Amino acid sequence: MTVQIENRRIDGPHGEIPLRIYTPEPAPGERLGLVWAHGGGWVAGDLDMPESDWVARQLAERGITVIAVDYRLAPPIPNYPGLPEVADPLHYPAASEEVTAAFTWATESDLAVPPQNWAIGGASAGANLTAGATLRLRDDGGPRPCGLLLVYGLLHGELPPMRPELAAKYEALEQAGPAIGPEAVKLMTEHYVGDPALLKESYAFPGGHDLQGTPPTFLLNSELDALRASGERFGAELAAAGVDLVMIREDGVGHGHLSEPDNPGAARSLARMADWLASPSLLGTAHER
Repeated sequence: MTVQIENRRIDGPHGEIPLRIYTPEPAPGERLGLVWAHGGGWVAGDLDMPESDWVARQLAERGITVIAVDYRLAPPIPNYPGLPEVADPLHYPAASEEVTAAFTWATESDLAVPPQNWAIGGASAGANLTAGATLRLRDDGGPRPCGLLLVYGLLHGELPPMRPELAAKYEALEQAGPAIGPEAVKLMTEHYVGDPALLKESYAFPGGHDLQGTPPTFLLNSELDALRASGERFGAELAAAGVDLVMIREDGVGHGHLSEPDNPGAARSLARMADWLASPSLLGTAHER
């Protein structure tokens, strides 16, 4: 299937928001759209990284219209090497508000997707942002996503305790080299919000808050990833809130594997995501909302 790609800029609460729109052609009969946010610890990432561009292209080739959001990043973490220079950086809630604005724009746009057929999702920090945006839209009476797609996200302001099985795998990862763990999570989350008191805000970190009314959710965790502790906890919280949930552990892969297109695990995850988004039950839920 041919994919048309267009860059746009829309007005947002903190200035213009760059978007990249991936439109499948010819148009399928019942079109579904996805507003997608990449990861990068809230301080890195862009529309060209595989976790954004490769994922969006692959989904569009399967008939899903995708809007990738280049949300505003937080300032670089002091004394942390390798981070890019950021134009006009802002701490939370800027990125959260921009992702919310991008979803609202999608439902009102001239794209050939019915307003009720837009889902939202992201990977890593993008999963956090889209989960928080879903709660914002619920509470503010905004347009509601027909589905929520979360991939190896950090949904809690503090990393929940790891189960023994995951703790053993994390220890092995640490012995092989630096790995994202509780200390790194604390550094990233506190830097993202700027004020540690904001870690308790539901739009910053939805885990542990009221999740009633969350749309059907697909939650994918990486087996070799300490952040799986947050994803699994969030899945349990969604289930307790009565949310229609599919939760999968992708075995043999680590955090960020969607930025590794040659990794067989990335292809498996992408296929799972596409199948869920294309399921008739998701569109049926959209028509009922």
